[in-house]
Amino acid sequence: MTESMPRIELGATLRALRRAADLSQRELAEKSGVPQATIARIESGKTSDPNFRTVERLVGAVAGRITIAVAGHTSQAAADATCSLPAVPHEKVRDAAGRHCPAHLDAREVRQPWDWPGAWWARWYDLPPERWRVPLPAATYVRDRGERDRRRRGERVRREVRIRRYTGDGLPSTSWRFVAELPDSELVGELRAHERGVDLLLGHDVGGGREIVLDGVLVAGAYRQLGIGRRLVEALSAEMDRAGVTTAHAVAEFGGIGFLIACGYRLQASRPAALRLDRRAGAAPRLDPPVSAAPQQPR
Repeated sequence: MTESMPRIELGATLRALRRAADLSQRELAEKSGVPQATIARIESGKTSDPNFRTVERLVGAVAGRITIAVAGHTSQAAADATCSLPAVPHEKVRDAAGRHCPAHLDAREVRQPWDWPGAWWARWYDLPPERWRVPLPAATYVRDRGERDRRRRGERVRREVRIRRYTGDGLPSTSWRFVAELPDSELVGELRAHERGVDLLLGHDVGGGREIVLDGVLVAGAYRQLGIGRRLVEALSAEMDRAGVTTAHAVAEFGGIGFLIACGYRLQASRPAALRLDRRAGAAPRLDPPVSAAPQQPR
C-alpha cells in the first residue's frame, strides 16, 4: 500500500460488514470458523494486520467479496458490481467501559432517563438523579431481532418510497389520486380526493372557484409512522398550487384530526359533525305496519 492510497480501517470495516449481515461476533465466528476472540481483537484495533486467509473467511461468511485491482485497469463491470459499504451509524458511541457498542444492533447514547427503556420509572416520576433506582448506562440498544428488522425495513421504505399522482383507467379529471410505491411497484399508501366548485356544477365558468375535498389517506399498517401519509398530503398541496386551487376540505375523526392539523389543516369548529350509520350485514329493514282505516260503524 502506497501513501497515496487510502488506508482501510479493518476494524470499522468488519463492524460494518457484521451490521450489513446482522450478525453478532459469536454468530460471525460460527459462520466463518474464526475465533470470536480474534474478531474482537480485530474490531478493537489490537490486531491491525491479520493474515489474508482470516480476512477472506470473514468476508466470505457474510456473502461478501474481496476485489483486488490495479489502478487504471479496473473494468466497468467490476466497478458497477462494487458498492460502498454503509458505515455503522453509532460508530462513535461507546459503553461505560469505552468499548464499541454491538455493531449489528441499533445503539444510541443515553443522556436522560427517558433515553433508556430500562428507566421505566422516569416516565412516571420526576425524581432527582440521587434518587434514581439504578445508574444510567452510557448507551442502550434493542436486542429484539423482530423489532430490529422492522425498524430497519422502515428506514429502507422511508428512503425508497416514491409519491406520484395517478392518472388513467378512465379516471375523471376531477378525481385526484396519489399513490406511494416502492421500487418493486408495491403499493404502500394512497390519497384520494375530488374537485368541486360552482363552475363544475353549472358547466361553465362563473368565477365560483375550485375546491378540493379530501376523501381519505390510507397507509398500509406495516408502513405507518414513517411519514408516508404526510408526504401524500404534501404532494396534494403541491399539485393544488400548480393548478391554482387554494382551498381543501376534509372530515376526520380520532387520530386523523391530529394528523391533518400537523399537515397544516385548521379545525373548523363551526362545521357540522360527521355522522355514521352502522348496519349489521344481512339485517332486514324494519318497517312499521301499514295503517288501515277503521271500518265505519252504522249509526
